[in-house]
Amino acid sequence: MRNFLLVLLLLTAAHGARSQAAAPLTARLDKVSLTFALGPNGQPAYSVSYGTKPVVKASRLGLAFADGKGFDSPLTVLGSEIKDVDETWQPVWGEVKNIRNHYQQLTVHLRQGAAPGRLLDVVFRVFADGVGFRYEFPRQPSLAYFTVQDELTEFNLPANHKAFWIPGDYDSNEYTYTTSRLSEVNTTPIEVIQLKSAPYRVQTPLMLKSDDGLYVNIHEAALVNYPAMMLNVNTQTFGLTSQLVPDATGTGAKAYLQAPEHTPWRTIVVSDNAPAVLASKLILNLNEPTKLAETSWIKPQKFVGVWWEMHVNKASWNYADVSNIKLADTDWNALKPNGHHGANTANVKRYIDFAAQHKIEGVLVEGWNVGWEDWAGNWKEEVFDFVTPYPDFDVRELQQYAAGKGVKLIMHHETSSSVTNYERRQDEALRFMKQHGYDAVKTGYVGRIIPRGEHHDGQWMVNHYNRTAANMARQQIMVDMHEAVRPTGLHRTYPNWLANEAARGNEFNAWSSGNPPEHETILPFTRLMGGPMDYTPGIFQIQLESWNPARNKGRQVHTTLAKQLALYVTMYSPLQMAADLPEAYEKHLDAFRFIEDVAVDWDDTRILAAEPGDYLTIARQAKGKDEWFLGAITDEQARKQPVKLDFLSPGTRYEAIIYADGHGADWQKNPMAYRITRQVVTSKSALTLQLAPGGGAAVSFKPIKK
Repeated sequence: MRNFLLVLLLLTAAHGARSQAAAPLTARLDKVSLTFALGPNGQPAYSVSYGTKPVVKASRLGLAFADGKGFDSPLTVLGSEIKDVDETWQPVWGEVKNIRNHYQQLTVHLRQGAAPGRLLDVVFRVFADGVGFRYEFPRQPSLAYFTVQDELTEFNLPANHKAFWIPGDYDSNEYTYTTSRLSEVNTTPIEVIQLKSAPYRVQTPLMLKSDDGLYVNIHEAALVNYPAMMLNVNTQTFGLTSQLVPDATGTGAKAYLQAPEHTPWRTIVVSDNAPAVLASKLILNLNEPTKLAETSWIKPQKFVGVWWEMHVNKASWNYADVSNIKLADTDWNALKPNGHHGANTANVKRYIDFAAQHKIEGVLVEGWNVGWEDWAGNWKEEVFDFVTPYPDFDVRELQQYAAGKGVKLIMHHETSSSVTNYERRQDEALRFMKQHGYDAVKTGYVGRIIPRGEHHDGQWMVNHYNRTAANMARQQIMVDMHEAVRPTGLHRTYPNWLANEAARGNEFNAWSSGNPPEHETILPFTRLMGGPMDYTPGIFQIQLESWNPARNKGRQVHTTLAKQLALYVTMYSPLQMAADLPEAYEKHLDAFRFIEDVAVDWDDTRILAAEPGDYLTIARQAKGKDEWFLGAITDEQARKQPVKLDFLSPGTRYEAIIYADGHGADWQKNPMAYRITRQVVTSKSALTLQLAPGGGAAVSFKPIKK
């Protein structure tokens, strides 16, 4: 409060007193407290503290409208309400069976100008692990339609925190993370020319650590009908200011709204220990309950697929070696095959056989439909129609073959970011899926968005993603979106929206500089705060030259084999891919058993040890079973990770199967060395896991039958 009042006094000195400041309003739960006040100049501000420690100093609130009359000028408090909520709900799927939604809500009613003026509500929800707040616009004659030019929300931090950040690119989240002080943030990598005009813009979720032991995560929840929020960083004052993604008009407009309406929630998760940040359900709680009346058709699952072999240059997405093909007038049957098209009937059957043999529920097939010869980088309106297969992909035969094996095929819709084309054709594409037995689809948005000038993270595309999830829910289709905006907890509202990519995934290890070993220890504190990620773990052939020596020379995944197993637990998703080729797994079926056994839906999750950028150990209980699975990973440093097994049921004996880094394992020098051991354990037992540089360990715990 002392810091808050000091800032208000400074604002008074700088701007002069124009009205009588209203008394501060507060909300609190456990150690987290929030204060709202109007400064003497009528400008709204808030602050957040954790116990005696400041989390966010007095920070501005407000919005600027295109008509120049936004809520960025003197406001008056008309009234306020406080209410307490404490309820429990059950997700359709998730990391835990029950979620407690406990908060104190402060609603502040504001008016701009003399009565009747324009009305704005600011709603704060204070949880034991942080704060969420949003702007709400009541129905009012003076604010029927309006354009948000800027959001003025600030997060003024009290010190030069350590930050884990990626550039605030409007079209991609596919970066490795930089760890630096806020004063050292510089978001102008050479390959991101478009960021040079805003050199200190970073993406959310932004993970921060203070020198006095606080962990702070800033993000947003329930991103609907609004652009994504980036953060502009003041490297001198350590203040953060919201930066909304603009639309295609070039006028600087960000969002077009009609009252009654509200913005997404701005979220601040805070704790004095890192595991509590990962355990937080604040973002999920700020989303609306599911809109689906019936959800029994939604099935968390594992899958394999015709995918990695293209990334490692063993096969291709395209069927023929031609260029400048026009979809409308191409006779695909007359084209000469290139001889290494991956999505052919015989090859897909091979994956179906492997999935059936190892009780894997699904098989994804990319490159099955015409158009891949000339799809990327040309910004074309018409590329894919989503219903025409290549000549060597027999849709009906594969439908029958998969059904006979008890396996489901997963559809792939790469839009090449021609979203107008996809929206025109989506209903027909979904009918085609239902006709041929597909009930899940992976969508992709590679390239520049059409409509031209729109961004992946702008309001237009945010509405497309949400509309697509809703449309697929009506058809009882599950969806996994790649190259989409990073998630904000909307899988609570649309539980058929199983996963997103929206970050730098495992595929980058195949054809780029790769992901450093610390990458997977940072992602849970950043990208995964908003929802599950389709990271595509499970690579067993770590060194990639064997697939194509000429094109993969020196390339490898930056991990040990044991760490790839651990990722099935530490990188949460209800849709987990066993991403490698069947022949890679067949050489190591003893290690593949963990992928066969590990669950994808959970009753309980325990974050046992965590530090962003360094290490992570998580244990999870399988849905409806007394079976637990544990994953432990490290960065480039070798570690000994002690683990108490007090999460196991007391009085029960378990067989622990430990998949660990082998003697001399090292992500660079000896990545495929692993060892498997077994021992009997109880809730009173403890393990010490030896993690190699860039390595990990995975453990399954199953009750021993009497």
